[in-house]
Amino acid sequence: MINSFQNHIDSKLSFLKNSKLLIAISGGIDSVVLTHLCYKIGLNMALAHCNFNLRGKESDADEDFVLQLAEDLGLEVFIESFDTKAYAETNKRSIQMAARELRYKWFKILAEQLQFDYVLTAHHADDNLETFLINFIRGTGLDGLTGIPEVNDVFVRPLLPFSRETIEAYVKDNKIQWVEDSGNKTTKYVRNKLRHDVIPVLKEINPSLLESFQKTMSHLQGASDIVDDSIEALFKNGIMKLTPTGFKMQISEIQKFYNPKAYLYRFLNIYGFTEWDDVVNLLQAQSGKQVHSSTHRLIKDRDFLLLSEIAVDESQSITILETDKQIEIPLGMLFFDEADGILDTHKNTIYIDKTTIMFPLILRKWGEGDVFYPLGMEGKKKKVSKYLKDEKQSVLDKENIWVLCSGDAIIWVVGMRGDHRFRVTDKTKHILKVELK
Repeated sequence: MINSFQNHIDSKLSFLKNSKLLIAISGGIDSVVLTHLCYKIGLNMALAHCNFNLRGKESDADEDFVLQLAEDLGLEVFIESFDTKAYAETNKRSIQMAARELRYKWFKILAEQLQFDYVLTAHHADDNLETFLINFIRGTGLDGLTGIPEVNDVFVRPLLPFSRETIEAYVKDNKIQWVEDSGNKTTKYVRNKLRHDVIPVLKEINPSLLESFQKTMSHLQGASDIVDDSIEALFKNGIMKLTPTGFKMQISEIQKFYNPKAYLYRFLNIYGFTEWDDVVNLLQAQSGKQVHSSTHRLIKDRDFLLLSEIAVDESQSITILETDKQIEIPLGMLFFDEADGILDTHKNTIYIDKTTIMFPLILRKWGEGDVFYPLGMEGKKKKVSKYLKDEKQSVLDKENIWVLCSGDAIIWVVGMRGDHRFRVTDKTKHILKVELK
């Protein structure tokens, strides 16, 4: 196995040879073998162990084993102890999910703080098959059927090509010690039930199951790459476009596809949407109709579907004092300064006759009843809603419009148009420049 492992690193993961590595080690057979293999081929490595405090003395024994292994190999080791049950209760997670979240968060923090380039985990071919079956049982898209990625951000899984049988044989041949997690024997967890009851039957039916599975993974990944290329083409052709608040999709073009639902699923499933019939129905819905996930929303806006993140509630108004020179707002930073004259004119800058305003100024979201006198329209009154419609602002754009006010009067539809009543004239003696950056 050592030769196969070395060849795999050389051919597929050569970047690990010049990297500072952190190995996630539980003390179980898989992570211990990964540690020994990396040590034998001379990788620059340290160990990281999580004590989840779920099995009493057994958890402490695992920690002691890892400490001893690190000492035997002359490796630096990091240990973190977690109150996993309390975390699970507080965050409403299963114990398994809580442990997963805790360990991955800690590994990533450790890597960032101590400048490790990658974190190695000991997932192998059988783990990959189990993950595939779990996703298949629960219902998933193509991504869920392409298995565990070998490289994902800082996490790398060098043992993915190797089977559990190969790992067990390596341990036996090299008389390597490791510790058994008693929780691996119970079948109350889905993964263990598949491992002990289902996969052995599948291997009995097809002794070359893992080899067949690897081929299937390769084909599915190829199909996934083709779909990704198709999505990328949508952006290149202008069917999908980035917007300041997210993305927009041209409905007429989406409807031309043989299977619009498949395209919408591929593009939107990562944003947590689950009601796919409702998503597809938006294509024919009235403008303003919305579908929500827990984090995002999809809105029908005339000829487009608009995707945006669900915004955290923002303060309804911000008070601006005369002494304020700059103030942070949801749109960026507002800067206030005295000016000798009008030097530049663009939508993000406004010049005001200071004697016409009264502090404190108020910055707030626009409302349906708002009116103002758009600069350049000779003092004609106009509803802000009508102005935004004439400017062809989308539903999402309208939600992010703020107005700067003196009392009840709007001075500026921020980033768009000033109000005629507060304009600078030949008689103006004190000019206030307000700039949005």
